[in-house]
Amino acid sequence: MSIISRRGLLRSSAVAGIAAATPAWAQGDLAPTPECKDNDPPTLPETEGPFYKPRTPERFDLVEAARRGRLVELSGYVLTRGCRPVERALVDLWHADDGGAYDSRGFRYRGHVFTDEQGHYRFRTIQPGLYPGRTRHYHVKVQAPGQRLLTTQLYFPGEAANARDDFFHRELLMRVAEPGPGMAARFDFVIDMR
Repeated sequence: MSIISRRGLLRSSAVAGIAAATPAWAQGDLAPTPECKDNDPPTLPETEGPFYKPRTPERFDLVEAARRGRLVELSGYVLTRGCRPVERALVDLWHADDGGAYDSRGFRYRGHVFTDEQGHYRFRTIQPGLYPGRTRHYHVKVQAPGQRLLTTQLYFPGEAANARDDFFHRELLMRVAEPGPGMAARFDFVIDMR
Protein backbone atom coordinates (compact mmCIF):
# COMPACT_ATOMS: atom_id res chain seq x y z
CA MET A 1 0.00 0.00 0.00
CA SER A 2 1.38 3.41 -0.90
CA ILE A 3 1.75 6.27 1.54
CA ILE A 4 -1.10 8.75 1.18
CA SER A 5 -0.92 12.35 2.38
CA ARG A 6 -3.71 13.51 4.65
CA ARG A 7 -4.67 16.16 2.09
CA GLY A 8 -4.91 13.36 -0.47
CA LEU A 9 -7.14 11.42 1.91
CA LEU A 10 -9.43 14.42 2.26
CA ARG A 11 -9.66 14.91 -1.49
CA SER A 12 -10.33 11.25 -2.18
CA SER A 13 -12.94 11.13 0.60
CA ALA A 14 -14.78 14.05 -0.94
CA VAL A 15 -14.71 12.34 -4.31
CA ALA A 16 -15.99 9.13 -2.75
CA GLY A 17 -18.99 11.03 -1.39
CA ILE A 18 -18.14 11.13 2.29
CA ALA A 19 -18.39 14.92 2.28
CA ALA A 20 -21.75 14.70 0.55
CA ALA A 21 -23.19 12.83 3.54
CA THR A 22 -22.03 15.60 5.90
CA PRO A 23 -24.36 18.51 6.71
CA ALA A 24 -23.50 21.76 4.94
CA TRP A 25 -22.47 23.46 8.19
CA ALA A 26 -19.88 20.75 8.88
CA GLN A 27 -18.21 20.69 5.47
CA GLY A 28 -15.14 22.75 6.44
CA ASP A 29 -11.64 22.00 5.20
CA LEU A 30 -10.06 21.42 8.59
CA ALA A 31 -6.32 20.85 8.66
CA PRO A 32 -5.06 17.45 9.86
CA THR A 33 -4.28 16.93 13.55
CA PRO A 34 -1.34 16.43 13.66
CA GLU A 35 0.01 16.78 10.14
CA CYS A 36 1.31 13.34 9.23
CA LYS A 37 4.94 12.70 8.40
CA ASP A 38 6.80 9.41 8.40
CA ASN A 39 7.38 7.89 11.84
CA ASP A 40 5.06 10.24 13.74
CA PRO A 41 4.69 9.60 17.44
CA PRO A 42 1.46 7.79 18.28
CA THR A 43 -1.52 9.65 19.74
CA LEU A 44 -1.13 10.22 23.48
CA PRO A 45 -3.02 7.77 25.68
CA GLU A 46 -5.16 9.06 28.53
CA THR A 47 -7.20 7.60 31.34
CA GLU A 48 -10.44 5.83 30.53
CA GLY A 49 -12.20 7.55 33.41
CA PRO A 50 -14.99 6.04 35.53
CA PHE A 51 -17.81 6.26 32.97
CA TYR A 52 -16.81 3.77 30.23
CA LYS A 53 -19.36 1.09 29.26
CA PRO A 54 -18.51 -1.83 26.95
CA ARG A 55 -20.72 -3.16 24.14
CA THR A 56 -21.84 0.21 22.80
CA PRO A 57 -24.16 0.18 19.79
CA GLU A 58 -22.58 0.48 16.35
CA ARG A 59 -23.79 3.89 15.15
CA PHE A 60 -22.31 7.16 13.97
CA ASP A 61 -25.31 9.32 14.96
CA LEU A 62 -25.39 9.79 18.73
CA VAL A 63 -27.87 12.68 18.73
CA GLU A 64 -30.95 12.01 20.82
CA ALA A 65 -34.45 13.07 19.70
CA ALA A 66 -34.92 15.37 22.72
CA ARG A 67 -31.34 16.60 22.64
CA ARG A 68 -30.07 19.90 23.89
CA GLY A 69 -26.61 21.19 23.14
CA ARG A 70 -24.76 22.32 20.05
CA LEU A 71 -24.44 19.79 17.23
CA VAL A 72 -20.93 18.57 16.42
CA GLU A 73 -19.79 16.60 13.38
CA LEU A 74 -16.57 14.87 14.55
CA SER A 75 -14.50 13.14 11.90
CA GLY A 76 -10.96 12.23 10.99
CA TYR A 77 -8.71 9.33 10.14
CA VAL A 78 -6.93 6.47 11.86
CA LEU A 79 -3.38 6.22 10.50
CA THR A 80 -0.22 4.25 11.15
CA ARG A 81 2.97 6.01 12.22
CA GLY A 82 3.97 5.83 8.56
CA CYS A 83 0.80 7.76 7.53
CA ARG A 84 -1.00 4.75 6.06
CA PRO A 85 -4.77 4.53 6.56
CA VAL A 86 -6.06 1.81 8.88
CA GLU A 87 -9.15 0.04 7.57
CA ARG A 88 -11.73 -1.51 9.95
CA ALA A 89 -10.29 0.19 13.04
CA LEU A 90 -12.78 0.41 15.90
CA VAL A 91 -13.45 3.98 17.09
CA ASP A 92 -15.58 3.98 20.27
CA LEU A 93 -16.81 7.39 21.53
CA TRP A 94 -18.56 8.40 24.75
CA HIS A 95 -19.13 11.71 26.51
CA ALA A 96 -21.28 13.70 28.92
CA ASP A 97 -24.52 15.36 27.89
CA ASP A 98 -24.85 19.14 27.62
CA GLY A 99 -25.32 19.35 31.42
CA GLY A 100 -22.13 17.41 32.19
CA ALA A 101 -23.83 14.11 33.13
CA TYR A 102 -22.99 10.64 31.78
CA ASP A 103 -25.66 8.05 31.09
CA SER A 104 -24.93 5.12 33.42
CA ARG A 105 -28.09 3.14 32.58
CA GLY A 106 -28.19 3.16 28.78
CA PHE A 107 -26.08 4.24 25.84
CA ARG A 108 -26.96 7.92 25.44
CA TYR A 109 -24.00 9.70 23.77
CA ARG A 110 -22.19 6.40 23.35
CA GLY A 111 -21.44 4.47 20.20
CA HIS A 112 -18.80 3.02 17.94
CA VAL A 113 -17.96 2.89 14.23
CA PHE A 114 -15.37 1.17 12.08
CA THR A 115 -13.12 3.09 9.73
CA ASP A 116 -13.59 2.72 5.99
CA GLU A 117 -10.90 1.60 3.52
CA GLN A 118 -9.32 5.06 3.72
CA GLY A 119 -9.16 5.01 7.53
CA HIS A 120 -11.98 7.58 7.83
CA TYR A 121 -14.44 7.73 10.74
CA ARG A 122 -17.33 10.09 11.53
CA PHE A 123 -19.69 10.82 14.42
CA ARG A 124 -22.65 13.17 14.71
CA THR A 125 -23.16 14.22 18.31
CA ILE A 126 -23.30 17.27 20.59
CA GLN A 127 -20.76 19.36 22.43
CA PRO A 128 -20.52 17.93 25.95
CA GLY A 129 -21.11 20.07 29.02
CA LEU A 130 -18.70 20.89 31.81
CA TYR A 131 -18.63 19.15 35.16
CA PRO A 132 -16.51 19.85 38.27
CA GLY A 133 -12.77 19.51 37.62
CA ARG A 134 -13.05 18.81 33.88
CA THR A 135 -13.07 20.79 30.68
CA ARG A 136 -15.22 19.78 27.68
CA HIS A 137 -13.93 16.51 26.23
CA TYR A 138 -14.73 13.32 24.38
CA HIS A 139 -13.51 9.90 25.48
CA VAL A 140 -12.30 7.61 22.71
CA LYS A 141 -10.98 4.08 22.30
CA VAL A 142 -9.28 3.19 19.01
CA GLN A 143 -8.18 -0.30 18.01
CA ALA A 144 -6.99 -1.66 14.68
CA PRO A 145 -7.78 -5.34 14.03
CA GLY A 146 -5.43 -7.51 16.10
CA GLN A 147 -3.58 -4.51 17.54
CA ARG A 148 -3.24 -2.81 20.92
CA LEU A 149 -6.06 -0.62 22.22
CA LEU A 150 -5.54 3.16 22.46
CA THR A 151 -7.65 4.94 25.07
CA THR A 152 -7.52 8.73 25.01
CA GLN A 153 -9.53 11.95 25.24
CA LEU A 154 -10.10 14.82 22.80
CA TYR A 155 -10.37 18.50 23.75
CA PHE A 156 -11.92 21.65 22.32
CA PRO A 157 -9.64 24.63 21.63
CA GLY A 158 -10.28 27.95 23.33
CA GLU A 159 -11.92 26.52 26.45
CA ALA A 160 -11.03 28.46 29.61
CA ALA A 161 -11.27 25.24 31.65
CA ASN A 162 -8.46 23.61 29.60
CA ALA A 163 -5.84 25.36 31.75
CA ARG A 164 -7.39 23.98 34.97
CA ASP A 165 -7.91 20.38 33.82
CA ASP A 166 -5.12 18.05 35.01
CA PHE A 167 -5.78 15.63 32.13
CA PHE A 168 -5.65 18.24 29.34
CA HIS A 169 -2.88 17.88 26.73
CA ARG A 170 -2.44 20.36 23.87
CA GLU A 171 -1.55 17.42 21.57
CA LEU A 172 -5.13 16.17 21.93
CA LEU A 173 -6.85 19.35 20.75
CA MET A 174 -9.30 18.89 17.91
CA ARG A 175 -9.37 21.30 14.97
CA VAL A 176 -12.71 23.06 15.03
CA ALA A 177 -14.66 25.18 12.54
CA GLU A 178 -17.93 26.91 13.32
CA PRO A 179 -19.49 27.59 9.92
CA GLY A 180 -23.12 27.71 11.05
CA PRO A 181 -25.51 26.36 13.68
CA GLY A 182 -23.24 23.42 14.42
CA MET A 183 -19.56 22.74 14.72
CA ALA A 184 -17.19 20.66 12.62
CA ALA A 185 -14.36 19.00 14.55
CA ARG A 186 -11.47 16.88 13.31
CA PHE A 187 -8.92 14.65 14.94
CA ASP A 188 -6.63 12.12 13.27
CA PHE A 189 -5.40 9.23 15.42
CA VAL A 190 -1.89 7.86 14.86
CA ILE A 191 -1.48 4.33 16.20
CA ASP A 192 1.35 1.85 16.65
CA MET A 193 1.01 -1.28 14.54
CA ARG A 194 2.82 -4.51 15.47
